[in-house]
Amino acid sequence: MVWDISYWSKVLKRILYVLFLLVGLYIGLKLSIFYMPFLVAFIISLIIEPAIKFIMKKTGLTRRVSSIIIFVIVSLLILGTLTWLIITIFSEASSLLQGINDYFDKAYVQFQGFISSFNFDKIHLSNELLQVVQNSTGDVLEAVSNWLKNGLTGLINLVTSLPSIAICIGITVIALYFICVDKIYIIDQIEHHLPKVWVKKIWVHAKELIGTLGGYLKAQVSLILVSFIISLIGLYILQFAGFNIQYPLLMALAIGFVDSLPILGSGSFMIPWAIISAINGDINLGIAIIILLVIMSIVRQILEPKLVSKNIGVHPIFTLIAMYTGFKLIGIIGLLVGPIVLIIVKNIFANLIDRGVFKTIFDKK
Repeated sequence: MVWDISYWSKVLKRILYVLFLLVGLYIGLKLSIFYMPFLVAFIISLIIEPAIKFIMKKTGLTRRVSSIIIFVIVSLLILGTLTWLIITIFSEASSLLQGINDYFDKAYVQFQGFISSFNFDKIHLSNELLQVVQNSTGDVLEAVSNWLKNGLTGLINLVTSLPSIAICIGITVIALYFICVDKIYIIDQIEHHLPKVWVKKIWVHAKELIGTLGGYLKAQVSLILVSFIISLIGLYILQFAGFNIQYPLLMALAIGFVDSLPILGSGSFMIPWAIISAINGDINLGIAIIILLVIMSIVRQILEPKLVSKNIGVHPIFTLIAMYTGFKLIGIIGLLVGPIVLIIVKNIFANLIDRGVFKTIFDKK
């Protein structure tokens, strides 16, 4: 058997190239987590950059002055919102954690009452199977209760770790100031210390990545904020109107989180909530939640075509795979991170994917 050395050397180079990019992506993600305050500051700077340019254009002020004006406004909004969120989350999470056992005890009693009142003779279920269903119900409710307790405890611990939060927020705010005010200087320094060939390639890929991923994230964040704000205002209105809404902020956060998942959406949380409320006898609350969901859906359908590009080129099945992979690797936050990493990988390997991954690697051309 004759080995074509030149062919296999090309294949090896292509494989090493792919592995090098994957390792670079992994290191980049690790560094992003490690330097999270700077990443957050960079993302915020991208969001407020149009406002800075608008002030410069309309007033004729320098970039430094325009940046300081927008920076002060954004900082006050962020700090005020964070203060309210921390206080309210701590209050609602502590209250829910104290009464969570009572809620699940009531749920267990109601389910047992439903089983007792239902005529299972029509579907011919054995007593052994009914016993298994009853026992497993308690186990499921206990598991969900423990999961919620751990989640709420972690949320409270996060909120109460004020020194760490204060340091991260402080670094983020300072970094945001320097990125906004000295953007030109920072870019010049990066270009000065890197080879020209690197600079050209990095800026080409960076622009494409920021354009694709930045546009996607900006659109998704906008839609999530819209859903969160509408649900929060709606739940507070329902609470003031006398409906049984005990934890509006936590519920709105849960709706916003579920709505951020590309495949599920807010309905996967609100519809079961409405059904459970109706089963418990609070039909008015169930109807009110459905009406709130309809309003959110209408607003989202109006805004989504304007904000989200439909040509990001990621099929839902691959998004689902990315969500599951992220969940298995890093937990529930992976449901959010997985699709983002998928978009980054698709952007980096765009040419390879378009031509066919294995075809390109093992092609003799």
